[in-house]
Amino acid sequence: MSGPKCMYMKHIMMSMLAALGFGVGACAQHEHIMSVDADQFETSISSDSVQLIDVRTAEEYGEGHIAYAVNMDIKKSDFKDQALAKLNKKKTAYVYCRSGHRSMMAAKALAKMGFQVVNLRGGIMEWVSDGKPINK
Repeated sequence: MSGPKCMYMKHIMMSMLAALGFGVGACAQHEHIMSVDADQFETSISSDSVQLIDVRTAEEYGEGHIAYAVNMDIKKSDFKDQALAKLNKKKTAYVYCRSGHRSMMAAKALAKMGFQVVNLRGGIMEWVSDGKPINK
């Protein structure tokens, strides 16, 4: 096969391989992140040596948070700097937000920096709806 048809087939093949490579890379990025429900999260954070991070705003944190959680707002420009300064890469980081969306953003950022991360899948909304305690 030669000519324009051959070039077209090569282009399609290269596009497919590039897409496959991107998909594999995207999966590998998440291998340091585990999302769990409120019961699993509660069991995991019962240890004294846990790094528990509330990634919501300071106002949301003030309205109620899980005991011993440190507030590091994922939307602030210094989130990564705070994480590197305050967190230990040798310990798993447990993250949560309101519903699980921002904490997954934080989990991805932390995983890229080399942290093992556990995300509270339904956020503090699931935590509260399951009757778990919060501090105000």
